[in-house]
Amino acid sequence: MHFSYCPHCGSKLIDKEIGDEGMLPFCEECHIPLWDMFSTCVICAVVNEYNEVALIRQNYVTTENYVCIAGFIKPEENAEEAAMREIKEEIGLNVREIQYIRSYYYPKKQMLMLGFMADISKDDFTLSGEVDGAAWFPFSKVLSVMREGSIAWQLVKEVMEVKISQNPQADESQ
Repeated sequence: MHFSYCPHCGSKLIDKEIGDEGMLPFCEECHIPLWDMFSTCVICAVVNEYNEVALIRQNYVTTENYVCIAGFIKPEENAEEAAMREIKEEIGLNVREIQYIRSYYYPKKQMLMLGFMADISKDDFTLSGEVDGAAWFPFSKVLSVMREGSIAWQLVKEVMEVKISQNPQADESQ
């Protein structure tokens, strides 16, 4: 989001050079610069003890591919809490361990997505109303049901590499 008016006082902003930042929207009334804003979200590659990845289908996102569990970080929540909450809400499973992998910027929706690997025990899913389907996919098949190159695809690929480096037999069990 790019500011044209101050969200504090409503004054029209001017462009002002702010140190190394260059030209920024600036409120002359409040004496503050206002940086462009973006949403911060989590995206999760959910992996069980059998090296299977839980993916979901949300028809309002896509009817052709499966996607990772993702969602917005709520106020007063850290990224790990948001990731565990989203997994519990969307597929009804509890996270045993969570590990940050890396961040991805999604320019289409102006989102910074924080990617996590979540280890859980395999169990049946309890789906939320926003999830149309979910399934477990072995490492050998998971990338083929996702949109190649998508952020979810990149995260799952990186998580598979992490899991295989931790346990080389993970690749052979497929």
